[in-house]
Amino acid sequence: MNKKIGITETVLRDAHQSLIATRMTTEEMLPMLPKLDKIGFHSLECWGGATFDSCLRFLNEDPWERLRIIRKECKNTKLQMLFRGQNMLGYRHYADDVVEYFVKKSISNGIDILRIFDALNDIRNLKTAIAASKKEGGHVQAAISYTTGEVFTNEYYVNYAKQLENEGADSICIKDMAGLLTPYRVYDLVKDLKENIKIPVQVHSHYTSGLASMVLLKAIEAGADFVDTAMSPLALGTSHPATESMVAALKNTSYDTGLDLEALNEITQYVATLREKYIKSGLLDTSMLGVDAKTLIYQVPGGMLSNLVSQLKQAGKEEKLKEVLAEVPRVREDCGYPPLVTPSSQIVGTQAVLNVISGERYKTTTKEFKGLVKGEYGKTPIPIKEEFRKKIIGDEKPIDCRPADLIMPELKKLKEEVKPWVIQEEDLLSYAQFDKVAVKFFTQRNNSIYKVDNKHSSAENSVHPI
Repeated sequence: MNKKIGITETVLRDAHQSLIATRMTTEEMLPMLPKLDKIGFHSLECWGGATFDSCLRFLNEDPWERLRIIRKECKNTKLQMLFRGQNMLGYRHYADDVVEYFVKKSISNGIDILRIFDALNDIRNLKTAIAASKKEGGHVQAAISYTTGEVFTNEYYVNYAKQLENEGADSICIKDMAGLLTPYRVYDLVKDLKENIKIPVQVHSHYTSGLASMVLLKAIEAGADFVDTAMSPLALGTSHPATESMVAALKNTSYDTGLDLEALNEITQYVATLREKYIKSGLLDTSMLGVDAKTLIYQVPGGMLSNLVSQLKQAGKEEKLKEVLAEVPRVREDCGYPPLVTPSSQIVGTQAVLNVISGERYKTTTKEFKGLVKGEYGKTPIPIKEEFRKKIIGDEKPIDCRPADLIMPELKKLKEEVKPWVIQEEDLLSYAQFDKVAVKFFTQRNNSIYKVDNKHSSAENSVHPI
């Protein structure tokens, strides 16, 4: 049976997020955009995730303008973003009216596919974003946060995928942020998903543990429809398998992608110049391009492992790493087995460090850990034992409903707050997520525009609030 495999190219988002902390500029993207558009990718992942924060905080760029530029240059290829459900692209839950408005503006500015996920796999945290995307005509790719542990069986994942399909998802993504998937595990999982749901399945796996290329190949053999890859100069390590290698591996098989290696090579040569630039500037640490097999031994993401080491160094307790790694699964069990992804990986990891260095479990707890146990982030994969919850939050009332149900509409208030700086409707959404950072960006941008206006002193050159 012939089955053309679709490739989602991640060089414009996750590849540089994984390797250089999302520091690729729009100017650096521009030369390759027309070439990427001609290749025939299933989609270009180019927005969302940490790109929004990085544009405002570090690059002095408007993330909305970046999206509009990419859309203008890539008219033939679907544009895709990563969206954290009720968190959008920020670090807290937002009111439904803000989430709905963000989805509307993302699609109207050029996004075709929204990959929507929740760190706890709590479907309640995806409902608003899914409904808003459907209303605006976007393609909803609902993502399963993949992790390991006795709770996380194929039955668990299939059940969640069915719920997502029933909620309106147009496709499902197995999102393996930590590189924990193994080839035969993914083969069985994809087969089970394909037998139980009717919508397409995509696989996203990071190369951290050295298995991702094999994972994608076995996923394809099991029936996966699409896979994520990255142009080779920004592939491997904590990034993804190389696009060119995957295209070559599938060429002249029943899974042939139909993509042209010669055309890809033109892009490879350009991205290679960026790689050299990043290495020279120190943005790209070449150690990030290696394999970290410890990920497989300890079953924690590479980024989480480095955070644990860093925290222990600061406390002068580096020799306690093995104890902390043994404590992580115990903490995770206590708080309902959250998948170890942002933000739960940081929350669980920090608590494990505190438990070990204080010499007494839960003698000290972080605000975030209390929030997780209380239910501020949503429902954990298994219920937290009542006696443990009481130990951590005392007499505080746990949150059993969808957390966003407790958040009043925010748009009207935000509109008033951001009014002094607004020159486009989208500014409201930048401010909603990154208030102080956004205001600093707005001030610099607006001052720059004001100078241009004064220079030309013409009404037709003026920028007015929308």
